[in-house]
Amino acid sequence: MSPSPQTIQIFLPGGDPCGLRIAEITTRIVQLIEVPRSLLDAFLAMSESEQVAVYFLVGAAEDGGEPKLYVGQTGDLRARLATHHKAKEFWERALVLISKTRSLTQTHTLFLEWFCLQQAKEVGRYLLENGNAGSKPHTPAPLEADCLEIFATGRTLLATLGHPLFEPLAATQKSGADELFHCTGLDAKGRGLYTPDGFVVLKGSTARKGNVPSLAGTGSERFRERLVQDGILAPDGDHLVFTKDYLFRSPSMAAIALLGRNANGWDSWRTADDRTLDEVKRSGGGSAA
Repeated sequence: MSPSPQTIQIFLPGGDPCGLRIAEITTRIVQLIEVPRSLLDAFLAMSESEQVAVYFLVGAAEDGGEPKLYVGQTGDLRARLATHHKAKEFWERALVLISKTRSLTQTHTLFLEWFCLQQAKEVGRYLLENGNAGSKPHTPAPLEADCLEIFATGRTLLATLGHPLFEPLAATQKSGADELFHCTGLDAKGRGLYTPDGFVVLKGSTARKGNVPSLAGTGSERFRERLVQDGILAPDGDHLVFTKDYLFRSPSMAAIALLGRNANGWDSWRTADDRTLDEVKRSGGGSAA
């Protein structure tokens, strides 16, 4: 079933589009509040910070690594976020999910915390900072149904504000970005998809274990090392293998990760009939074909 059209309202309490943002689907009771860490005190002074909530702390990737995510729930949001501000270094933004009618209970949020962790692990976009997610909490069936509806609304609001925590990396795209591209080289054989988010290299793709000498000491070398350190690339005999689908910001970074050398991804990634990514996506070759 295709997603249905929705109207989303975004309110800027301070008038700054880069500051605090409150998003909601106009027909539902759930709100998502995006809080830049530098404006945490301003949020903690708002009445919305008094509520029972599910929250997400996100931090950008460093040196080619994965962005980080922490999922939590609390009945004392002000105290919990203040504690995280002192104790956790990685996060840059807090994303807080609350009810406009103050109808969320901790039974709701315990289930939502557990469910969000399962979904985030399955999607694999972020490196989770949580420890053990624990077992599924006991939740009466009517309450669980409410939680799943709240999750669906929150997922849409998160993606709308630029945080697609629960959106599958390699989902078929309406834009036609579901063509499979290939990149091959010494000990490298990759498969990938060009999506609106960037270029996704698919799980099971193989990459060269070493780098060419010209890559020594460069950011690209550190970038590949970080992929290995984070377990995205794992040793497998004479090569490395992708342990999961992984999103790169550009086709060229995806090609460098595979080939162990500098590469132009728009030329390196090709279809089965040898059309380049450039021909298919930038030069009009796809429509001509």
